[in-house]
Amino acid sequence: MYTLKELAQFINGKIEGDENIVIKDVGTLEEAESGVITFISNPKYKPLVYQTKASAIVTESLIDGLNIAQVIVKEPYLAFAKLVAKFHPPAHPDWGIDGRAYIGRNTQIGKDTHLAPFCYIDNDVQIGNRVRIYPHTYIGYGSVIHDDTVIYANVSIYHHTIIGKRCIIHSGAVIGADGFGFAKDGIKNVKIQQIGHVEIGDDVEIGANTTIDRAALGTTRIGSGTKIDNLVQIAHNVRVGENCLIVSQAGISGSTHIGNSVTIAGQVGIIGHLKIGDFSMIGAQSGVAKDLPPHSVVSGSPAINHIEWLKAVSVFKELPEMKRLLYELKKHLGSNQTTEGKNENRY
Repeated sequence: MYTLKELAQFINGKIEGDENIVIKDVGTLEEAESGVITFISNPKYKPLVYQTKASAIVTESLIDGLNIAQVIVKEPYLAFAKLVAKFHPPAHPDWGIDGRAYIGRNTQIGKDTHLAPFCYIDNDVQIGNRVRIYPHTYIGYGSVIHDDTVIYANVSIYHHTIIGKRCIIHSGAVIGADGFGFAKDGIKNVKIQQIGHVEIGDDVEIGANTTIDRAALGTTRIGSGTKIDNLVQIAHNVRVGENCLIVSQAGISGSTHIGNSVTIAGQVGIIGHLKIGDFSMIGAQSGVAKDLPPHSVVSGSPAINHIEWLKAVSVFKELPEMKRLLYELKKHLGSNQTTEGKNENRY
């Protein structure tokens, strides 16, 4: 438990109200009770602040008429994320090196690392300090797992994969499977051996059941600080820059290069061999078929400028009526032309 003053100092906020309130936990506007701190960052939820039972709220600006303590910060969402981590730091089981874990030949394991029962560490693997590997995870031969990384259950990491520091890899992820590469021999598809590898930077999070394919030649690379949601497909030889956000069910085809700080929303499809510039944003369900310069904001399939896409969508619902009017106009014009033709034949 902490006083509100201690928490405000932690998130660099200014208090309006009783700074000596004792806060025992964090919670949502709807579910928070006395002794809990909550937050608001989206204006659509403002009506709920007058109904919340929380003892304090984190907000960007002072809310008039509110009878609970307020902590004013520049970025409420970020501040609340820090508070959640303070009250609920990550907790993991302490297995040590469980005797039921398989450890291959010439494998190096760092200090304070925990290997769960039934995980399989192949030959010539290097595992850093304070790494945690959950049950039924496979680490392929020659792979490197750096310090403080957590790999949850049922993850498959193929051979010669490099995982950076402080990464989080969620259950069911597959890293380093063969890229989808085939050459035609008449009507037959001949497999192209995928002999590259995957390299993951530091502080990367990879969601459940996400797949990142090994390169055909060279490296498939995910830059440091990038966060990847569940059910994402990243193909062979893709390069993803630093601090990107890739949302669920997005698919990035082979050899495409994604710049730094790019946001790719849900169900986006990007064809192969493209370059997506730094700080670009791609709206949900977009289909990207050409290079995007830095700071692009696009939506739709094929993806176009987001503002133009909004204009097009606003017209879309009017198309049936526009079609009807066009048909009537065409019919009317056709009727007039027939009448004029008959009149001309009289002379």
